[in-house]
Amino acid sequence: MSQRKFNPFGARATFDAGDGPLGIHRLEHLEKSGVASSIDRLPVSIRVLLEAVLRNCDGFEVSEEDVRRLAKWNAPAPQAVELPFKPARVILQDFTGVPVVVDLAAMRSAVARLGGDPKKINPLVPVDLVIDHSVQVDHFGASDSVSLNLQVEFHRNRERYQFLKWGQNAFQDFTAVPPGMGIVHQVNVERLATVVRTGKDAEGAVAFPDTLVGTDSHTTMINGLGVVGWGVGGIEAEAVMLGQPLFMLTPQVVGVKLSGELRPGVTATDLTLTITELLRKKGVVDKIVEFYGPAISHIAVADRTTIANMAPEYGATMGFFPVDALTLEFLRRTGRPAEVVRTVEFYSKEQGLFRTDASRDPVFTDTVELDIGTVVPTLAGPKRPQDRVALSAMKSSFKKALQAPVKDRGFGLSESDTKTTTTVTARGQTVEIGHGAVVIAAITSCTNTSNPSVMLAAGLLAQNAVARGLTVAPAVKTSLAPGSRVVTDYLRESGTLPALEKLGFNVVGYGCTTCIGNSGPLPDEVSGPLSHTSLVASRSSRATATSRAASTRR
Repeated sequence: MSQRKFNPFGARATFDAGDGPLGIHRLEHLEKSGVASSIDRLPVSIRVLLEAVLRNCDGFEVSEEDVRRLAKWNAPAPQAVELPFKPARVILQDFTGVPVVVDLAAMRSAVARLGGDPKKINPLVPVDLVIDHSVQVDHFGASDSVSLNLQVEFHRNRERYQFLKWGQNAFQDFTAVPPGMGIVHQVNVERLATVVRTGKDAEGAVAFPDTLVGTDSHTTMINGLGVVGWGVGGIEAEAVMLGQPLFMLTPQVVGVKLSGELRPGVTATDLTLTITELLRKKGVVDKIVEFYGPAISHIAVADRTTIANMAPEYGATMGFFPVDALTLEFLRRTGRPAEVVRTVEFYSKEQGLFRTDASRDPVFTDTVELDIGTVVPTLAGPKRPQDRVALSAMKSSFKKALQAPVKDRGFGLSESDTKTTTTVTARGQTVEIGHGAVVIAAITSCTNTSNPSVMLAAGLLAQNAVARGLTVAPAVKTSLAPGSRVVTDYLRESGTLPALEKLGFNVVGYGCTTCIGNSGPLPDEVSGPLSHTSLVASRSSRATATSRAASTRR
């Protein structure tokens, strides 16, 4: 944060959350001074962006005119001008984050070659890198799967991990979360995000909203916690790390009004897929989506993060939920210190960012409404996670997709083709499998493994299956890759983990696995016979609520 004292609007004041005075750049001052009108009718996401512009206004990178333009945000047709946004932090994952750290190291080498001090090259905003994309499911269906996969992961990525360890020790404000901890977005929601951050400016301690950009498209999961953030490319992330603004066109904001209550048996995933279908039809590309309405007060933060996580699938920059009482409760339950929760509450209320049922609805560029009581049990696919299919139509939809011609791969399936089978011997049993047979079943992905209600539903389903003597076919490769170790804890505490393990869904690791193609190879006894046929097998992933057809023809 800039230490330069530059406060052209005189908006800096103080408040006290119980631990001493903290600075605050009051948005209401802009209204009182005539710079803005009706701040409380701006979308909350725009208020957060406005605070960042106001606080970082230095007359150079962020001008007074930038503040004035955003303060007068015109809901029906926002002025299409560039907005200099300076996020409070950056989050990386290992696939897209390693090149960013390599560039920093290269800068240090260049400075050293020129005779300068390489230690002067550091991120100017805090950076967290979570190693979660390198785990692969080589071992499965056993109690030691997670430790064996972790050993293989360290062996494969030894040099990369050594480099990241060096980076953590060499750079200031750079932290690397080691492998085996969880998926970057869930780690961000459970541990890294503070909702409101504190720092220092030229006048002392100051509080401000926790904002970020990340090098993963699903960075938007954090929007469910009331944090403004989205995914960017490596160059943009590096620029932010080095203190440069991220330039963006002043956004349009589509309000999604949610009313009603979910019916029994309907999950957050069902709601998310319904919202995704609705917003893809509406058209929200390059726009911010902000949720409001009476149902918000009954949608848990875990469910909000599930909805926000799918923002890339419905095409929005963000899927934002404002801070409210449920946000504070989530922070308490995830072990945030009491002083942090107090700061979040006091600051959000002082700044007009705290939502209650009495809050006036913001004025949006456009709106869409959904009675969540109309949502039905849903799956997605069989190819794309945004393709919603009602559970009642799943059988016919899957059969249609299985038989549909796939011209770019040179084959299609007729009715007679679907009767073709082959014999495989797996886990000591000989079975026949045919077209559409599931050969990979994974509980994985950031979308759902962050959601306790969905994960516990999987555990309860497993308990019922075991109680009825059901088993998983021996040719199926099963895996459970929770979003964090917390998931394993509550599955174990609830007594549902043993049933999952009995069906073969042992924990295989903590990170992105099957949903990004890291399912690992099928066992030879299954892949061998399949590779010599034209069978089309599939994988079933509860976490993405989809069955994806995958050709095994070679």
